Amino acid sequence: MNGVDVLADGFGRVGAALRRCLDGLDRTDLTYRLDPQANTIAWLAWHLAREEDAQIAPLAGTEQVWTAQGWADRFALPLERSDMGYGHTADQVALVVAEADLLLGYQAATATATAAYLAQLAPEDLDEVVDRRWDPPVTRGVRLMSVLADSLQHLGQAELVRGVIDRGR
Repeated sequence: MNGVDVLADGFGRVGAALRRCLDGLDRTDLTYRLDPQANTIAWLAWHLAREEDAQIAPLAGTEQVWTAQGWADRFALPLERSDMGYGHTADQVALVVAEADLLLGYQAATATATAAYLAQLAPEDLDEVVDRRWDPPVTRGVRLMSVLADSLQHLGQAELVRGVIDRGR
């Protein structure tokens, strides 16, 4: 198994875990907060897909799934269309309200785009520098691993909130 295969496997695991996390949750559950400043499951699910979409599309040279496939319109969030949630305040987190099927649909569409991108990469492509603003410069492989790690962290946060909900808050 090469590095591209490992990344594809990792990204492929996010959707199944998110489906399990959101299974049976209603809008009240999806917008529940552990405290007034905490992220909601809806925000975490939306953000992990937005972050993946917003970072993979430029690598692939494609438009983000968010706009290209009409997800921004379906969500109709009172946020800038380009917003992906980075640095959101508690008030902005509260603006992300969506049903589980919408969140899962967007994540699945993003995952499909990511899988298509990864399928056309060769292992040596992971060594290409894609961002020279950092020291050391960021390679394609490092950027992809960073996106995957962030997705998994947000998924784990959502699963923690789900566990609290399941235990009766």
